[in-house]
Amino acid sequence: MTIKDVARRSGYAVGTVSRVLNGHPDVSEEARARILAVVEELGFKPNSNARNLKQREGSGFCIIVKGARNLLFADIVEKMQNHIKDAGRSATVVYVDEDDDEVETALQAYREQKPLGILFLGGNRDNFLRSFGRLTCPCVLVTTRADTLGFANLSSVSTDDVEGAAQAMGLLLDAGHRRVGIIGGDSCKVSPVLNCNTSQLRLIGCQQASIQRGVPFDPEQQSIISRYSMEGGYEAAKILLGRCPDITAILAMSDVMAIGALRAIRDSGLRVPEDISLVGYDGIEQVDYCVPRLSTVRQNVEQLARRGVDILIQQTDGGQTVHEIIPFQLIKGESVRDIRELEDRKRAYG
Repeated sequence: MTIKDVARRSGYAVGTVSRVLNGHPDVSEEARARILAVVEELGFKPNSNARNLKQREGSGFCIIVKGARNLLFADIVEKMQNHIKDAGRSATVVYVDEDDDEVETALQAYREQKPLGILFLGGNRDNFLRSFGRLTCPCVLVTTRADTLGFANLSSVSTDDVEGAAQAMGLLLDAGHRRVGIIGGDSCKVSPVLNCNTSQLRLIGCQQASIQRGVPFDPEQQSIISRYSMEGGYEAAKILLGRCPDITAILAMSDVMAIGALRAIRDSGLRVPEDISLVGYDGIEQVDYCVPRLSTVRQNVEQLARRGVDILIQQTDGGQTVHEIIPFQLIKGESVRDIRELEDRKRAYG
């Protein structure tokens, strides 16, 4: 008599039966009652030796975080850990530099820790295409889409980055800005949208918003690659202001970049929003305390964290892969100036 017999008779997955037998709280009362009734009916006695072996092989999760200085990820990690704890599980957190290979790091963590599943917070699709096929445990990629990667054990929970950036760009264009600088975007050369990373998807959203409004946009001239940090945003904004002195607005592809850009604009003798309007992306808590309060695309951190954990638990119980898009919110702060009247006067007087 094995746990599989209990699962077969009760109609529940092996993972659900295991959680009931081990006293985990993340099981419905209906499922718990049915499984315990079958256990009594069959006279099943769990094999403590097998259970101990399973624990030695690993019973928790691993969270791979791409970028140790990403404030959005720090918030999501904290909420993930709380949800995992509430589910009666444990998790280890491994940080990798944003330029390092998170999949290779996950492979090493899997060899050493034998986790039941892995949560990736941020990821580069090139790394996944190259190495992820060697990972056999259930995995969930959070904040980055994975539906086009085609791995049977990889789910994803993300925001619509194209639409989010399009709305952020639209906020600036609709306020009369015709020369907008972009911080954090690199060009997507092959199969737009399907084969792009997060910053590339956001750049595509900026391009789409410009095309829809008939506003010229040259990504090679008006965008600059940056690390997801305040220092990166600061340096990128300095370069952008020197390269394109006629820009009236900057869209940064993360709030931490935007905070760095805010300082760079001030250090250049300019003001936000009087001289340069500024929009970020992510909606981290810190933007509400900037002066001026930053406009941003706010991602739903609570839902991203909760769904990422829930989907991974479901996968470890034998569930199918899932790809979800979580709604976002465009926050109109104090950092965007409407210059339409000014532009109209310029055109009227030549």
